[in-house]
Amino acid sequence: MNLKQLAHMLALSQTTVSRALNGYPEVNEETRRRVMDAAKRHGYRPNPSARRLATGKSGMIGYVLPTGAAVDIDPHFVEFLSGLGDYARGHELDLVLSPADADDQETTYRRIVANRQVDAVYISSPRPQDSRVALVSTLGIPFLVHGRSEGFDFDYPYLDIDNEGAFHEAARLLVQLGHRRLALINGDDRETFAIHRERGVRRALAASGLSLGERHVCSVVMTEENGYRATRRLLEAGDAPTAIACSSLIMALGVVRAVRDLGLTIPGDVSLIAHDDVFPWLKPENFSVPLSTTRSSIRLAGARVAERLAARISGLEEGARGELWPVDLVVRGSVAGAPA
Repeated sequence: MNLKQLAHMLALSQTTVSRALNGYPEVNEETRRRVMDAAKRHGYRPNPSARRLATGKSGMIGYVLPTGAAVDIDPHFVEFLSGLGDYARGHELDLVLSPADADDQETTYRRIVANRQVDAVYISSPRPQDSRVALVSTLGIPFLVHGRSEGFDFDYPYLDIDNEGAFHEAARLLVQLGHRRLALINGDDRETFAIHRERGVRRALAASGLSLGERHVCSVVMTEENGYRATRRLLEAGDAPTAIACSSLIMALGVVRAVRDLGLTIPGDVSLIAHDDVFPWLKPENFSVPLSTTRSSIRLAGARVAERLAARISGLEEGARGELWPVDLVVRGSVAGAPA
């Protein structure tokens, strides 16, 4: 079926059908939904070249994918992409991944914008004063940052979770349970999310006159093996912590394994709270001891990023609006009072 046939079947003009399919705001929601439902039912999909000619838009969201020996594509990234793809698939959008040298992503951003390959881009894993944010904000293309950067004198659109607040609440709970020696097994401390999580833990401890010792902070790539190694180092030291806050459920698997290998127990010897990105295949309640977590779905974040990018492409969203999601604290059996 082509555009002319679809329009004839719906008794609408080809222009109206085309505008409905491409998200123009002047098409009312009832008509847009009617057109989208008919297109899906009859397997109609606009030809990308024709769509570009008709609308000046490609229907594509771009992501510059850093590559190289030091780059890990981890499950958090894949889960985020799944959420983004869920939304894009249902709204006639495609995702374009453009590989780039991890140390020179700016060149690729300039190229895909100059070539008009995509209608919008998103940036992930931002760092303070992130050069990608500074660049893309000058290129005249709709964009969104998943996370936040710091140190700029301008605002930009972002979606983030309250990492500092989440880990502040987790650490405060542990302090209330009587723990005085806390450890943090964190992600890459060059990235803002990890900086905010450490800040939250330190703030909670400081409120009770405590501090986070430098030997009790581990910043690692978030894998099970790194969680295991970090926990062994912490618990085999003379000033071993009685509680651990962990930045990933995947690393928490390694924490649990290390505690068991050392002949210790959770929560008898060590209390544990981890961040849960809500992976469908890794549930904290199914750990050998149900795991207390800070919880926020990274898949839902991916879908929301796609939704906001679609709105920015169509002109429904403008300006530098930040969106900060609260994070749930879910208390289960992995926390208890500090051991005597």
